[in-house]
Amino acid sequence: MGTRWSQAEVSDHKPWPSEESSKTSGRDEQIEAKPCESTILANGGKKVEAQVITLPHNYEAILTDADSPIDKSSTGRLYDQLRAGKYWVDKKSNSNCFFLYARNLSITWAENNRYWRWPCIQETSDAAVDVAELLDVCWLEVQGRFETAKLSPGAPYEVAFVIMLRDPAYGWEVPVNVRLTLPDGTKQEHKENLMKKPRGEWIEIPAGEFVTWPEKTGEIKFSIYENQGGEWKRGLIIKGVAIRPKNIGQRD
Repeated sequence: MGTRWSQAEVSDHKPWPSEESSKTSGRDEQIEAKPCESTILANGGKKVEAQVITLPHNYEAILTDADSPIDKSSTGRLYDQLRAGKYWVDKKSNSNCFFLYARNLSITWAENNRYWRWPCIQETSDAAVDVAELLDVCWLEVQGRFETAKLSPGAPYEVAFVIMLRDPAYGWEVPVNVRLTLPDGTKQEHKENLMKKPRGEWIEIPAGEFVTWPEKTGEIKFSIYENQGGEWKRGLIIKGVAIRPKNIGQRD
């Protein structure tokens, strides 16, 4: 999987998702139950407000792809596990969020070690993920796709690439193209000047925004590419793509 990076090699490490977890289970973080109704109960003469947890949209189908066994012994434990690594639930909106790591993306020439390498970075004390580090290419093309049926209906979503530029980074004089294609074929596209981005820290490059509707589900496609300038490029590190409700920022 490649060599591991020390803290010195990746300064100001701010991974996305948060270092709180990177797998679908095996985590200790507790979250507040979101009440969907309140009931007053008698308990030794005292009144108690009962809270009922609302589980998120389509969670059962999503968890069939979990990396680890899911503890379904209680609703509370199940809800806790729905806030992990590549799939989690935003506790404020109760909306589904996803993170596609670099291994889940299509990267041109990625398996040729002359052009890319796959170092492993530590997400938590017991979990690590591969990232894609660009060594030297003139044809940059990174693509991904995702099924919107897994997202929460009616929620505004944003898609963002999570990357790092690591010196010596060169060949970025020509801005890169960033594109999001929606299920109906609508495209959102803009250019990003990586020359002006900070070095040595994880940053986000937005691809676009959309609203999910049950009657308009389908596949979204997203890409970051540059193949017209002819410049050889180096120093780009790709962690993955975040798909989350708009304006929630970094995970709680």
